[in-house]
Amino acid sequence: MTQLDSASSFGVADTRTEPLRIPRIPDKPVTPPGVAQARSYRPELQGLRALAVVLVVIYHVWLGRVSGGVDVFFVITGFLIVGQLFRASERGGIRFGPMWARMIKRLFPAALTVLLGIMAASLIWLPEQRWFQTISEVFAAATYWENWRLAIDSTDYFAQHNEASPVQHFWSLSIQGQFYVVMPLIVALVALLAKLCRLRLKGVLTAVLLTMFGTSLWYSMWLTETTQQVAYFHSLTRVWEFMLGGLLALFITSVSLPRWSRIVLGWLGVIGLAICGIVLQVGTMFPGYVALWPTLSAVFVLLAGATDSKIGADRWLSSRPLEFIGNISYALYLWHWPLLVIYLAVNDIAKPDWVEGSLLIGASFVLATITYYAIEEPVRRSKIGVVRPWRAYAFGVTVLVAVLGVAQGWQMYGENLARAAVEQADPDQHPGALVMTGAAEERESYDVEPIPSMIAISGDHPVLTGQTCQVLPGGPGVEICQSPNADTAAKRIVIVGDSHAQSLIGAFNPLVEKNNWHIVAMRRPGCPFSVRSELFPDRTTCVEWNKAVVPEIIKQQPDAVVVMGTFQVRVGLKERLPEGFIAQWRKLYDAGIPVVAIRDNPRYDFEPTECAEDNGADARECMGVRSELYHSVPPYQNRLDVPPNVRFVDLSDLYCDRYVCPPIIGNVRVYADKNHITQAYMGTMSPMVEKRVKRALGW
Repeated sequence: MTQLDSASSFGVADTRTEPLRIPRIPDKPVTPPGVAQARSYRPELQGLRALAVVLVVIYHVWLGRVSGGVDVFFVITGFLIVGQLFRASERGGIRFGPMWARMIKRLFPAALTVLLGIMAASLIWLPEQRWFQTISEVFAAATYWENWRLAIDSTDYFAQHNEASPVQHFWSLSIQGQFYVVMPLIVALVALLAKLCRLRLKGVLTAVLLTMFGTSLWYSMWLTETTQQVAYFHSLTRVWEFMLGGLLALFITSVSLPRWSRIVLGWLGVIGLAICGIVLQVGTMFPGYVALWPTLSAVFVLLAGATDSKIGADRWLSSRPLEFIGNISYALYLWHWPLLVIYLAVNDIAKPDWVEGSLLIGASFVLATITYYAIEEPVRRSKIGVVRPWRAYAFGVTVLVAVLGVAQGWQMYGENLARAAVEQADPDQHPGALVMTGAAEERESYDVEPIPSMIAISGDHPVLTGQTCQVLPGGPGVEICQSPNADTAAKRIVIVGDSHAQSLIGAFNPLVEKNNWHIVAMRRPGCPFSVRSELFPDRTTCVEWNKAVVPEIIKQQPDAVVVMGTFQVRVGLKERLPEGFIAQWRKLYDAGIPVVAIRDNPRYDFEPTECAEDNGADARECMGVRSELYHSVPPYQNRLDVPPNVRFVDLSDLYCDRYVCPPIIGNVRVYADKNHITQAYMGTMSPMVEKRVKRALGW
């Protein structure tokens, strides 16, 4: 009897033994003579699975690319699950309890074991600043929504700076897990509808699958074109790949091809899959119509089936080595990525060499083999949930809670470390920017560690204290956040623009209470206050957002608007004052609103804080050279087209001395990433910002 409880197409969807016990499914479905594809056991499918996972591993480790192998797994999953759901529905109905119970037995043991291993290794070897990201993704991976977490992060400006986590590869398993829950419900609903309407199940199911295929493929093409990063991880952009396999499962027994054509198809599929990742930039082009390449390659192999030919691809795919790799493919996929990510982090390299890569692949095979024989197989063959399915659910909840409990414990440990660092902060030990003005003396050493702590630095971005926020209805999503003293404030200041402008909130926060200033923040990451899209010239979102915020600013009639006055303080570019900035300021001049334009902070192509952590705060390679970043004369100094409502404030002397721009100043870490100032350091800049802004405005 074939089985339906396929936990994953990565080797867990075993087509050989232990049935799901769906009523009245014969051990060997009736198959037209000569059609090898109809067999319940398909060794060439196991070989296809092995080929796909080997390509995934090799491309990740040795080539630093994406292979398209994951798309093959989606097709295989659709082929196995939809086909067996269809047969179950025709012969008596789907038994959901046993089906999902067996899915838990197959999915959870290996995946949760690997998550435990990842947490242990990450705690030991990953830098502290990557802990919270990893913990968050462990929660997402364990609960099968990692793909949505990554999709959200791909649109989060600050999260875009995150490095790949050791659990990022769980995105594909999350999509498959969602498919295992939703698809049986869909097939059951279709079967009920067909029965009520007295229609043939195959015809109705085919129509539904075709609709889902076409709709998902269209959506995948559209979203890939507009927001590829989101499309890559989006569940609905991948549905068509499962449906392609499902449609094949419904009609493969009706297809009878000559042997020679099946031999050709088999090799076309194998070769097409092998070279897909070389020919295409899978990571940046998928999953639109281009993903038809690997998915159709998989379809070709499945259509070819068993040719019983010495020169057929199935002869190679059915070999013992590939069958073995197919068996361990789920565990191999699970282990290879965390080993790679943690190895790169420990050695601070971007890519392993061939020898290192070979050792990583070898270690992945060893761990996968141990996991398969010591964990996967014993649990799969156990009596858990065989008679009473609820026991499998209890088993699943128990191991899941254990993993989530470990993750929560790690989270609490990290938060305690971060909290301890905050409690140690004091002006004497952490003067920060005050040392740049001579108001405090820079010591050779301090009694406590720099702030913010490394574990908290990635999230140390300024937020208005006690803020309330609202998004304006319609338009490009203008979010307005404001401090809580709107009715009693002496002055109202609007801070508008990109993340660099919003970093200034850290300096303005203390001034809300001190000076009774009301702060209003209008932020759009990546969008400086300009009439153009400065950072992303090919996008219109920044232009639309900037058009929408100007009327809102004029409506508020603030006492001043704070914006960035220069742009791209970067080696090779140096700072500049874009024409779009000036055009936008002129609109506020026409409304009689003063503008304070702040000279921008440096941007780097490396992480200054991480560099200082690895090499020391005084290491030359961790410092920016002022003359390579800033002009000796600010670009706005001699501009005649700047409207008279604009006053410039130069803060560059708080980031750099006459020669260099250190990563740590006054025992405070300056950068949260490559170019954003930490809230901790910006807070130490508050007295200087207050003084210079008041002087510029004549307050």
